Amino acid sequence: MKAIIPVAGAGTKLRPLTYTQPKPLVPLAGKPMIGYIVDALKEAGIKKFVFIVGYLGEKIKHYLDTQYPTTQKEFVYQEPREGTGHAIWQTSRMLLDHEPIIIHFGDTILELDLERFVHAEESSIGIHRTETPGDFGVVTIDDENHVELMVEKPIIPKSNMAMVGLYKINDVKLFKKSLDFIVKEDVRTHGELQLTDALMHMIEQGTNFKAVEVDHWWDCGHKDKLLLANAVLLEKYSKEKNFNPQHSNSIIIPPVSLGKNCKITDSIIGPNVSIGDESRIHRSVLWNSIVGNFSELNEAVMKDSILGNDVVVRGISQSLNIGDNADIDLGV
Repeated sequence: MKAIIPVAGAGTKLRPLTYTQPKPLVPLAGKPMIGYIVDALKEAGIKKFVFIVGYLGEKIKHYLDTQYPTTQKEFVYQEPREGTGHAIWQTSRMLLDHEPIIIHFGDTILELDLERFVHAEESSIGIHRTETPGDFGVVTIDDENHVELMVEKPIIPKSNMAMVGLYKINDVKLFKKSLDFIVKEDVRTHGELQLTDALMHMIEQGTNFKAVEVDHWWDCGHKDKLLLANAVLLEKYSKEKNFNPQHSNSIIIPPVSLGKNCKITDSIIGPNVSIGDESRIHRSVLWNSIVGNFSELNEAVMKDSILGNDVVVRGISQSLNIGDNADIDLGV
């Protein structure tokens, strides 16, 4: 079985952080989010991967080649980016008609029995109830949890069950035909070729999709959801981190994840903080935040913040979203 992971998006809602760092490489609890996705799929039995890259795709490829050198993987470059349906369509030549596929969006962190989902007999779609269904693709289902209708970001949603970016497709031959259909007929929703429309075309041709409700879902395209996912993953995995709590005149409040050669002096760190490698924190207070590699905080008080790599912040009390290579000095 093969997994397709689309990671070509520009991550515009996380700018300026994503001007120089692709969204799937944003660290959560000390590891890029795409690492959690690949690890979960491998644990569920997936051995072959196709990554759809675009914006800053060379950085994603470098990370995957470095961290997963023996994993069987292929890369497809989506240019121009014309939607999720267009992205998946570009992988068609790599898909075998007789081999089921898994699609897992590269900016989504999920909690569910993924092994059971992967090995289910029926084609399946992951869903989760949401208070803002108009922001996502939504489905309506029958009494047996089979999908009757799916619509991408409807103006008037007919349900609150959002698709979470996880799919299992058994009839790959029909799937490829449905992708061909929306591309050749230029079937667009909100100006783009949508995976939702290709799957709906399959339903119209008689395919049954089982709706599977996931336990938890974090759509990491927004700052608040990214920080929430970081906190949850820290709580789950930070006990496995081998950090030294004896930093100079500092207090570390778990859960936290501290990168290699982090130096913390005269500071209070945590809870829910991830700090990258080689970063320096001095006379600062930091909680519920993510700090990248080689960054420096000096006399700063920050919460609910995301800082990229090579960032310097001095003398501030704020909630921030700062991209790479920034130097912020708000001292008097």
